[in-house]
Amino acid sequence: MVGNHCYCFSSIITIFVSIAIHSTLASPRLHFCRHDQRDALLEFMHEFPIDKSFPSSWNKSSDCCFWEGVECHNKSGQVISLDLSDKYLNGSMKTNSSIFKLQYLGDLSLTNCNLQGEIPSSLGNLSRLKYLDLRSNNLVGEVPASMGHLTELEGLSLEKNSLSGSFPSSLANFTKLTRVFLNSNNFTSTLPSDMSGLHNLEWFDISENSFFGPFPKSLFTISSLIIVSLEKNQFTGPIDFENATSSPLFKLEDLVLASNKFDGLIPESISKFLNLQDLDLSRNSFSGPIPRSISKLDDLRHLDFAKNKLEGEVPSCLWNFPTVMLSHNFFSSFENVSQESTDIHRLDLNSNSFRGPFPDWVCKFYRLEYLDLSNNLFSGSIPSCLSRFTYFLMELTLGNNNFSGTLPDIFGDATRLESLDVSRNRLEGNFPKSLIHCKALKHVNVGSNKFKDKFPHWLGSLPSLHVLSLRCNKFFGPLYRRHMSSGFKSLRVMDISHNDFTGTLPPHYFSSWHEMTTLTEEYNQYMESHSFFDAYFDSFPFVPENYESVEMVIKGVEMSFERIRKDFRAIDFSKNRIHGKIPESLCSLKELLVLNLSGNAFTGVIPRSLAKLTKLETLDLSCNKLSGEIPQDLGKLSFLSYMNFSHNHLQGSVPRGTQFQSQNCSSFMDNPELLGLEDICRKPNVLGPTSHQPEEVSESEEPMFNWVAAAIAYGPGVFCGFVIGYYIFTSGYHEWFAERFGRRKIRVVTSVR
Repeated sequence: MVGNHCYCFSSIITIFVSIAIHSTLASPRLHFCRHDQRDALLEFMHEFPIDKSFPSSWNKSSDCCFWEGVECHNKSGQVISLDLSDKYLNGSMKTNSSIFKLQYLGDLSLTNCNLQGEIPSSLGNLSRLKYLDLRSNNLVGEVPASMGHLTELEGLSLEKNSLSGSFPSSLANFTKLTRVFLNSNNFTSTLPSDMSGLHNLEWFDISENSFFGPFPKSLFTISSLIIVSLEKNQFTGPIDFENATSSPLFKLEDLVLASNKFDGLIPESISKFLNLQDLDLSRNSFSGPIPRSISKLDDLRHLDFAKNKLEGEVPSCLWNFPTVMLSHNFFSSFENVSQESTDIHRLDLNSNSFRGPFPDWVCKFYRLEYLDLSNNLFSGSIPSCLSRFTYFLMELTLGNNNFSGTLPDIFGDATRLESLDVSRNRLEGNFPKSLIHCKALKHVNVGSNKFKDKFPHWLGSLPSLHVLSLRCNKFFGPLYRRHMSSGFKSLRVMDISHNDFTGTLPPHYFSSWHEMTTLTEEYNQYMESHSFFDAYFDSFPFVPENYESVEMVIKGVEMSFERIRKDFRAIDFSKNRIHGKIPESLCSLKELLVLNLSGNAFTGVIPRSLAKLTKLETLDLSCNKLSGEIPQDLGKLSFLSYMNFSHNHLQGSVPRGTQFQSQNCSSFMDNPELLGLEDICRKPNVLGPTSHQPEEVSESEEPMFNWVAAAIAYGPGVFCGFVIGYYIFTSGYHEWFAERFGRRKIRVVTSVR
């Protein structure tokens, strides 16, 4: 028995030893770093001026395989992956950089490191690279030809640099490539004529470059493709998918061809991509009708054909897609809609040629969140059946049509509504009081209609209201009611001009308008997230280069611009019958850029406290009954580029500030006791290159002191008017303005209304 016990114990020991040895051989070496690999990494670190940007773990006292961003092979100890993303290297990679000693490197990521200079040709020596990521850096020059040696590449990311030159043609032969990102550079070339060799390509993004040439047909023979983006390039000609496989294995889900120069018809062969979810052909020159075959795309979620030359009838099959964007085309009619739709959430039909009554079949879309029918020729009444989807509604834009009658009071459960624009129609009657329930409301524009109602004080209680335009209506009565707080804590723009408001404004009237006293972080983030408020007049009246189109009507219909500055704050109370003193509380609105109180009956002196509005750019107090002197401190407002004090009872000396001396004489006219105008009125017109004088206008044809209407592009668009058109006209500047910016589709009309 003892012998047997000894034998068993011996066997057990043998088994344990065997397991231990096997485990040791099979397990990764957890503490193994080759000295040559460690030294190469440390040398690489010292190649940059700010080596402190490297992780603290990078030192000789620790195993390099455990350094942050470093991964080693579990047996050989060779470095196989290096990830220094978001480390501020602030330098360039040298041709003889020690990083190229890491011959087993399979994954190299230097994303967002502020790398500069060119991509070194030595990078082609890392022949085992599978993934190379050099994106959101400052690399310049061409992609080196030596990149053709990286035949093992599966993923290449060079986006958001300043690379130029030609498309690296050798990539077309990389059969293992699955992802290519060259977007947001400045490549200037055609694509290879045959790209079908990229058998495994799944994601191809070359957007925001200057690639040109015909549509790359061969790219769409690759059945593994999932996402393709050619957006914002210079491709021309028709698109064609005839050579595309119709195999059910074709996986293409996202196709973005927007912002190119493609033309011709949208081909019926688009229906081959049965898995398509996102189709964006916007901002091209496609013409003709929408192909009927598009009804086969059952999985489509987002369709954007905006800003083309499409025409004809809109097929009803589109209402099965959640997002449909057809704005800025020539569509004129709709195919009959026979059933309700729960699928469509966003519908944009603005700027087409639709006419006739409101398409009441829209009421069948009872999950609609965004509806834009603006800039068409719709007429008749707005139906109350819209109440069917107001619970889900976030934006309703019906501006610039011929709608008449009343605006239905249907917003009782519209708790998600953020934007309402029914401007430039022929609506009349009362302002809808059910808007009091819209606690998410940010923008309201009912301008240029025939509404006849008292001022909606209750809007002041809405916690998020940013923009309110009631301009050019028949609103009447006092703006202020005793024992009622003015509210409007979030207001940034108010335009109530060209109405019949009366009464006085107490000194504290503006004291609760907190959003005009400071710029909030929430506001800036909101503007950036919605991609609008990009720019305004940096130095009025010069239009920034990023404006694509501008329409102006001097002394008539308000002007419109597509974008407006993020920090825009404006008040326009002009052309009413408000009287009494200008409220002192105005001085607290320190972010105010535009103030127009003209065409009222304000009396008393101009408050000296207005000089506290240090960001003010335009000030119009003309056509009132103001007396006393123009405060000398206003001459210190360095941003004040336009002002108008004409048609008052002012006296004393005009301030000597540079901004005052650069004004036109007309800004001070009809103030007989105003002194110091000799230099201003004697000098030639410095505001434009011509000496053109404005046409004479009889007293019965008093010119409209219109502000430039700035289209505040909240989502589909809310339009309200500010900035001075009168300024351009009276200075003779409109001729120069038209000549200077005519190439950008500017229309200038100077008719008197």
